[in-house]
Amino acid sequence: MLVDDQPMVRAGLGLILRSQPDIEVVGECGDGGEVVPGLSRHAPDVICMDVRMPGVDGVEATRRVRATGGPPVCILTTFDDQDVLWSAVDAGAAGFELKSSTPENLIEAVRTVASGGTWIDGTLLGPILASYRQFARPAARLDNRVSALSDRELDVLRLMARGASNREIADHLNLAETTIKSHIGTIFTKLGARDRAAAIVFAYDTGLVRPRR
Repeated sequence: MLVDDQPMVRAGLGLILRSQPDIEVVGECGDGGEVVPGLSRHAPDVICMDVRMPGVDGVEATRRVRATGGPPVCILTTFDDQDVLWSAVDAGAAGFELKSSTPENLIEAVRTVASGGTWIDGTLLGPILASYRQFARPAARLDNRVSALSDRELDVLRLMARGASNREIADHLNLAETTIKSHIGTIFTKLGARDRAAAIVFAYDTGLVRPRR
C-alpha cells in the first residue's frame, strides 16, 4: 500500500513497483489518517509511507499501524531531518528509503521489509545513528539513573518533588528524619544532582512525578 499526499508521486512509485511480477500495489492513501482504515480493505503485506503529509503525518500513521499489529512500514522521504528519522524509528518503522534513490533500491527495500527484514538507505544511516546518539542514549542514561535508586529512595524523591519537607517525608514514611537526610544524600549522589532543586527537576523530567492538574 502506498501512502503519499501527492498523486503524481504515488503514480511514479506505483509504476516502479508494478513492474515487478512479485509486487502488487493493492491500495493507495493520500493522508496518514486513511492508513489504518485501509488495512482491512487492502490487507497489504508492507506499507510505503511518506513522512511529510498534511493531517496525520507518516510518523503518527506508522505508530498507529504498529499499535494495531499491522504490516511493516517502509518510510519514504526526501528529508534527512534527525528528529523525524528518530521519531520514525521510535514509531516502529522497519525501513528507510530516500525518494531520490534508484528504482532498484526502492524495489529491494520493499521486498526486504515485506519479508520481515530491516532496510536503511546508506545515505540515511549516518543521520539515524546521530539521532540515536542524541535521543536514545541520553534517555537510556536517565533510565539507568532511575533504576539505580532503591524503592525507598524513589519514595523519598517523589515526596520531595511534591514539596514535602524532610520532617513531612519522615512522618509519611514512618522513618527518622536523620534517615531521610541520609536517603536524600544518596539520591543526590546517584543522580549526580547538586541540590534538591536539581533532583526535583529530574523527577519531573523522567516522569517519576507528574504535575498536578
